[in-house]
Amino acid sequence: MLQHNTVALTIIAVLAFAANSVLCRLALKDEAIDPAGFTVLRLLSGCLVFCFLLRSQLSFKLVYRVRGAKAWLPSLMLFAYAVSFSFAYTSLDAGTGALLLFGVVQLTMIGRGVARGQGLSFFEVFGVLVSFSGLIYLFYPHLSPPSFLNTGLMVLSGFAWGVYSLMGRGSQEPLLDTSINFLRTLPLVFALLVLAIPYMVITLEGVILAIVSGALASALGYAIWYRALAGLSETEAAVVQLSVPVLASVGGVLFITESLSLRLMLACLMVLGGIALSIFAKRLLANTNRI
Repeated sequence: MLQHNTVALTIIAVLAFAANSVLCRLALKDEAIDPAGFTVLRLLSGCLVFCFLLRSQLSFKLVYRVRGAKAWLPSLMLFAYAVSFSFAYTSLDAGTGALLLFGVVQLTMIGRGVARGQGLSFFEVFGVLVSFSGLIYLFYPHLSPPSFLNTGLMVLSGFAWGVYSLMGRGSQEPLLDTSINFLRTLPLVFALLVLAIPYMVITLEGVILAIVSGALASALGYAIWYRALAGLSETEAAVVQLSVPVLASVGGVLFITESLSLRLMLACLMVLGGIALSIFAKRLLANTNRI
């Protein structure tokens, strides 16, 4: 069975991911801030949090020393995810965006496991199908045909996040590794800032939402996610993230005064039930076979 600390860390991480979705929707839906400004402030505030938390361990030499292209790949994927996510959500509705994003995350992470010879059990496949069906059921009434550009941006975002998550599975120091990943995005963040300054729309509300998203839901949430990944397989890490859109919808009910519907409650049962089946049924069966 999953260790208790892995379960707790995973729950905290997916709650942080859901919070990010709610904060992004609040900021961009009402045009409180433009997507470039949201991305810049989100990543900069995350960097500042890590500089404060690890001020005695971080140095310019540690962060920017060259250790090969692969060492910089997580930062590139983090930036690609954040910027493409923000721009895609300016035109995509929440349902279409969630299905595109987490569909690609599943394909990326589970596909990597299959390619490396990690076979999928019946329970894993069935659990993923049940969970994803729950998402489709939840968002189906609100789905709309996305534009080619926004589809491409959300596909890029899902792929980048899937790669970023996969690369975190071997992290021995999650907090330090996540801080380095964030700080290495700074050249790209400043480049985006220079390009976007003439088009920026910023309000106090947008700034606050972006900072909360970056400092808490992103910086600390992603560090916790890297720690949780040590106890999850690729498939398990992929499937638990299917809970994020449902949790974000619940967050919409709690914080954006969206209505609680029977459809949302049934979708929650389908998604969470599929996740439980995918993860725990396989492990329970394996433990039973060893007895």
